[in-house]
Amino acid sequence: MVSPVTLAPPSPEAKTLDNESYIRFDLPGVPRDGVTVLLDQPNNTVNILADAPKEHKYDSSHRNYDGTKLRPKISVGGINTKIPCKCCEFFSGFTSHMADGVLRLVLTTSHASTRRPSCTCIYPNLTGPILMPHCCIAQGSQMPYESKRLQNGGLYVRVDMPGVPSDNFTVSVTNGRVKVTGVAPALSHDSAGRFYSGDVAILSTPVDFPARKIKTIAKNGVLRLVIPPV
Repeated sequence: MVSPVTLAPPSPEAKTLDNESYIRFDLPGVPRDGVTVLLDQPNNTVNILADAPKEHKYDSSHRNYDGTKLRPKISVGGINTKIPCKCCEFFSGFTSHMADGVLRLVLTTSHASTRRPSCTCIYPNLTGPILMPHCCIAQGSQMPYESKRLQNGGLYVRVDMPGVPSDNFTVSVTNGRVKVTGVAPALSHDSAGRFYSGDVAILSTPVDFPARKIKTIAKNGVLRLVIPPV
């Protein structure tokens, strides 16, 4: 028998560029064509809608990201973030890129006609090693970790690692602990790359066995494991 343990995801990132604002938003499980970004100028909002399909029969459900609204000078999806800055009125356009469960937006800002005080933007604090629910999931599991015991005594595990390409995951088993790691490279205006590492399961006995015995499926910033019984 195996038992799940937790590991940690990072948080979103935002920064102000020259006449633009950059936002990196994690949407694990969402394919390249599964996100819609709408610029609602009358209401001064940027709406992000996305759907992560149920990829495996053991997934509890699909996940729907809805209600993610970005406005100048208010919070982003409940996260303590202000975008873009007080010197800007609103966004006049954007470019977007979706890959490996991460949406990257570059928003062109429309500056006010009168000069205002220098920018006092507030950016999000990275959460680091803290397991947190996704703030903008309208349907499905909000947690970045999901596990399900199987009838044969094994375990199914879903781990969100947004930004990590499908060939940048590793799985190892040492002393009965199943460990996963992943490297997400820095792209676009990211401040840095991201490294994921954590034990996702503990076997009933402290044994080593080849990781190839664990079925792994890596797709759209999500790693799924089917761990056999010991």
